[in-house]
Amino acid sequence: MKATKSSIKLRAGILTVSDRSSQGLREDTSGPELEQILRSRGFQTEWTAVVPDEEKSIQEMLVTWADQYQADLILTTGGTGLSPRDVTPEATSAICHRLVPGMAEAMRAESLKKTPHAMISRAVAGVRGRTLIINLPGSPRGARENLEVVLPALEHAISKLQGDPSECATP
Repeated sequence: MKATKSSIKLRAGILTVSDRSSQGLREDTSGPELEQILRSRGFQTEWTAVVPDEEKSIQEMLVTWADQYQADLILTTGGTGLSPRDVTPEATSAICHRLVPGMAEAMRAESLKKTPHAMISRAVAGVRGRTLIINLPGSPRGARENLEVVLPALEHAISKLQGDPSECATP
């Protein structure tokens, strides 16, 4: 019997980008929130980490999880705003082979319905090898709301990354 994608747990990593959380000065609440959502949708969260707002630290973790561990999905939370230390989009863009602008656009469009601050999000989504990487806001609420926007497309996107030749017809 052939295994279908829906019977296989997709493997995910969640990377929290925060100077304060990486120093133990603030509890990471966004990462656990995202993990709970992913698990409820059938993803297997295999890797979680907290790193400071430093491009090199972010890039090293993303590359390790994508290239060595072959994660299907990596979510980052934090570092997507305008603060001088917010460098998650730059770190992500630098290691991605292709960008997926529609995901970031959809997240911003939906978030704008709730807050005008959504327009200053610089979050990106991209692909490294066969791994989909998506930047999410740092707050638990913002991270959850933005993930909920892209959730309906995740399984299909990952399936396509992994070589699914079927048509992209909508259900």
